[in-house]
Amino acid sequence: MTLLRFGWRAGLSLALLPAAVAAPVPTEARAPAPVVRVLLREAPTLELEAGRTVLRLGDATGRTLAELAPGARLQLVRSGPALEARLEGPTGPPRRVALPSGQAWIDPAPGRGTSGEAVLTLQQRRYRGRLLVRSEGDRLQAINLIDVETYLPSVVGSEMPASWPLAALRAQAVAARTYALRQRRPAEPFDLKATVASQVYKGVEAETASTREAVRSTRSQVLVHGSSLINAVFHSSSGGLTENSGEIWRQQLPYLVSVPDYDQSSPVHVWQLRVEPDKLARAFREIDGAFRIEVLSTTSSGRIRQARVTGPRGSLLLSGAELRQRLGLRSTLARFDFEATPQAAPFPPPLPSLEGVFTPEGIRSLASGLVQAPWRTPRPPAGPTLLVSGRGYGHGVGMSQWGAYALALRGEDYRQILQHYYQGARIQPYSAL
Repeated sequence: MTLLRFGWRAGLSLALLPAAVAAPVPTEARAPAPVVRVLLREAPTLELEAGRTVLRLGDATGRTLAELAPGARLQLVRSGPALEARLEGPTGPPRRVALPSGQAWIDPAPGRGTSGEAVLTLQQRRYRGRLLVRSEGDRLQAINLIDVETYLPSVVGSEMPASWPLAALRAQAVAARTYALRQRRPAEPFDLKATVASQVYKGVEAETASTREAVRSTRSQVLVHGSSLINAVFHSSSGGLTENSGEIWRQQLPYLVSVPDYDQSSPVHVWQLRVEPDKLARAFREIDGAFRIEVLSTTSSGRIRQARVTGPRGSLLLSGAELRQRLGLRSTLARFDFEATPQAAPFPPPLPSLEGVFTPEGIRSLASGLVQAPWRTPRPPAGPTLLVSGRGYGHGVGMSQWGAYALALRGEDYRQILQHYYQGARIQPYSAL
């Protein structure tokens, strides 16, 4: 779920956006916010910077091993099962600190530096909260521990344009809060990823005044069905009709049912994709490309369940999700057409005219031409080009973000938007769970 994937930059008119209206925060929402653990990055080495804030480097026991002054840099590398921290500050010689436990904690020290904003910089991106670095196989994992209300302004700004109506931003905040809290896994090293594998989280730079207001004015509000948090999945654009969860996933949830969408203004409501023969050959290596794709079954909304792909070396049965992944499709609401195969170059080359050949000058000219002529190697036909016509972007289940945008422009508030896309779900504070 990332912004470029959604194509949201196209076709927005700021003049259409209603003015933001502040909403009071419910009194019962003042309870401490739950903490979520977000995997920011996995890499053999990690680089951090103190920026304007003093950072504390600690071990697994909580003992402080070093402090990084503003502008100092820290590189963490694996050293067998342990970690090694390499510190380089604006003053003083470089230092190396061993962490035998294989874990390191990095905490900003509020008020200790040239700014009171407690943030840390990882791989040139700023984050709030604490950072745990741990060894996992041959890589290091950087995990951000942050309370959910501090985490969400960045998620809302990473998942939806901050210039959109406040009702849409509030709907995104409640859905993202619900999704994050439902994903908590205490027995696992982290709860969420910072990518489309969970929900996009780009750190401080994705926060704006409008995304902070969307989170503040819906503080603690989550979606529940029965007594449990719902699986508040969302996507960019459904192409006119959202999908029943049970038609593409294993379980049909009562609140994830197909409903009409209002995403006609989406730049990906209708789309086309041209797939050249060389890409088809890479996508379907087992059968050396493709010249036919037959849709064998679809969901009730028309999304592909299963398809047969036929190529020069046989055929494959693929699910709609597998086909989407191999071809890089925006959605599985698609149809396929192949262009005719271009004709191969003629071989051998046409014979020259024999007129005037049987003279001394003609024989010399013919011999010279045969020596200099480039003999062409026969090339097989390149194969057909695939034309894909489709609608929407994403899996199509739950809230459509472009649909939320349209409903907000129509004057619907965030509660109405959420109730449309999550049928039968209720909004309540997480403190009541």
